Amino acid sequence: MADDVASVMAELAALEDPRMRAVNERHGDDHGVNLTQLRGVAKRIGAQQPLADDLWATGDTAARLLALLLMKPKDHSADELDAMLREARAPKVIDWLVNYIVKKSPHAETLRQRWFTDSDPVVQAAGWGLTSERIVKRPAGLDLAHLLDLIDPAMRDAPERLQWAMNDALAQIGIHHPEYRERALEIGERLEVLKDYPTPPNCTSPFAPLWIAEIVRRREGA
Repeated sequence: MADDVASVMAELAALEDPRMRAVNERHGDDHGVNLTQLRGVAKRIGAQQPLADDLWATGDTAARLLALLLMKPKDHSADELDAMLREARAPKVIDWLVNYIVKKSPHAETLRQRWFTDSDPVVQAAGWGLTSERIVKRPAGLDLAHLLDLIDPAMRDAPERLQWAMNDALAQIGIHHPEYRERALEIGERLEVLKDYPTPPNCTSPFAPLWIAEIVRRREGA
């Protein structure tokens, strides 16, 4: 029997765990499905774009996460991906959409440029996320000094998601581009963004100066 929206939604409802929902809701994600189990459902169903579109259209967070696992990055136009991002307010849905679909889409650079200066901080954060990807993997053509010029006055007071995305870009510039490392460290030290963020033992702090220093130390084998 072929999977349809009703049967898949019933399967997801059966996987709902109230305790997991309570944990997820603290992070803004309104679902209670174990992600390992969700991936198991996706593996069983396999890539199915029409079903994925129908699941996305439900607006349900677990259904949208499953939909993203059933999609292929090339299956949507830039405008469709733009609309999906603007509809997706659950943090995990946004993360998966950007990382699993947009970053692997042929429209990634088009969307990076479109989103990078968007007035919506959630959308702009996605643009910064795509920019960090380029800083690390394809920096040619990026004006890194200009990126630092943008981060410096804006990051301290940016909304949380945008602040994290800018901080990531700052750290990646410092880590991967030694010629800008001193300036990246200076900006991080002066702005003190995430300086007091609680970091578990054996984990790297998201505070950019510590993050940069730790990764550079590892890379240089110190």
